[in-house]
Amino acid sequence: MAFWDNLFRGSAAQFDSGSAATNSIELTKRRPTVSLTKQGAATGNLRVNLSWRMRTSDIEGRSRQGGRLLRHPFKLFQPDVVQAHTQGVVNVDLDLGCLYELTDGSKGVVQPLGSFFGSLNEPPYVRLSGDDRFGAPSGETIFVNLDHRDEIRRLLFFVYIYDQTPAFDRTHAHCTLYPSNGPRVEIELDERAPQARSCAVFSVENVKGELVVRREVKFVYGFQAELDRLYGWGLQWGRGYKSRV
Repeated sequence: MAFWDNLFRGSAAQFDSGSAATNSIELTKRRPTVSLTKQGAATGNLRVNLSWRMRTSDIEGRSRQGGRLLRHPFKLFQPDVVQAHTQGVVNVDLDLGCLYELTDGSKGVVQPLGSFFGSLNEPPYVRLSGDDRFGAPSGETIFVNLDHRDEIRRLLFFVYIYDQTPAFDRTHAHCTLYPSNGPRVEIELDERAPQARSCAVFSVENVKGELVVRREVKFVYGFQAELDRLYGWGLQWGRGYKSRV
């Protein structure tokens, strides 16, 4: 019995930082910040990836999981089967964007909507690789050229649902930061906000020459304009549309 006791006791432990095995750092409410500078990761290209998958009813998952683990303890080590986009699951088009402010005072946004893809080797030194509308495994990716970190004052990375039913609570979404050096940084959008359409995920701020990443995970019920007001960017916003696939 001691083996099983230790097994289930260990499975309940919660960690918010990485190890040599995972080579990752998870930002949580308890540990919301990490310094890229102190990690030796403030140069080169920072890759920011958004990925998500749809989930079925949480009630169904909870009702079945407990009994299954009691009957088959080794199921604990097997990942859940994911049902992707089917007629029984709401399709959600999550977009990754970035509000930027440079040290010269210029401000703007990089996002799929409006085809504001940015630039990597000239201002704003932020570039969106493309628009994933279907939740592909590769997700959406934004690159930041940290060799120009002295010209960047602050960045705010956000996710929004484009023109469809609010369904953040129907997705498993997370952002992963891949610095040019050091461990990756993981941020889960793990808070429930069924009616929210946008979420400020994390910020990157130049604090006296030190690049600090801060977990935000703040859901709002509007779009970019509401995030702008929340963080004081001061941009002018208008309704935008995507071209048909």
